[in-house]
Amino acid sequence: MSERRSTAESDARSGETESTETELAEQGGAWPRRSDHEASNEGTYVESDVIITAVRLIVPFSLTYGLFLVFHGADSSGGSFQGGTIIAATILLIAFTFGIDVTREWLANRTVVGLVAGGTVGFVLVGLAPVAFGRNFFEHTFLTEFGIKTKWGLEAAEIAGVAPIVAGAIAGLFFVISAGSLKSTIERTDREVADDD
Repeated sequence: MSERRSTAESDARSGETESTETELAEQGGAWPRRSDHEASNEGTYVESDVIITAVRLIVPFSLTYGLFLVFHGADSSGGSFQGGTIIAATILLIAFTFGIDVTREWLANRTVVGLVAGGTVGFVLVGLAPVAFGRNFFEHTFLTEFGIKTKWGLEAAEIAGVAPIVAGAIAGLFFVISAGSLKSTIERTDREVADDD
């Protein structure tokens, strides 16, 4: 009888989750959602409306500040390394709030890999641009011939290269490390459930 009740409760909860996700999609929301199955596999996760609301308020400001540091790094304190780190920390904040696996699926592995690979390609291309004009690698003094300040070569390297590499690498490392941790936690939980049966 308890199995029937838990199955009925599970079916009711999954119906609620699907309708909530459908409502969120219809409203244009893009926040990741945690399924009941994922929540039941992790004993330490507790969904809190206060935390979710706070994160939804903080994330836009945190992301904006990270982008501000990336775009104004050469003229003020900060830079693309710090900006990329804050952008990655924003992704981690979302992961801690809505669930690591859900955020990993929401962000998609190809996005993280694309940030790192695209940043590397961007950095190399910015460095090779002076070579096309007969200068040394990353010697952006040729820009003055076009009436452009030399500092814009550095800005291009920071925006196109350093920031995406840093953000992608930190987020990627976090997801890789947490995947091993979550896998062992889920296996341990499954073994404990099997032992109880």
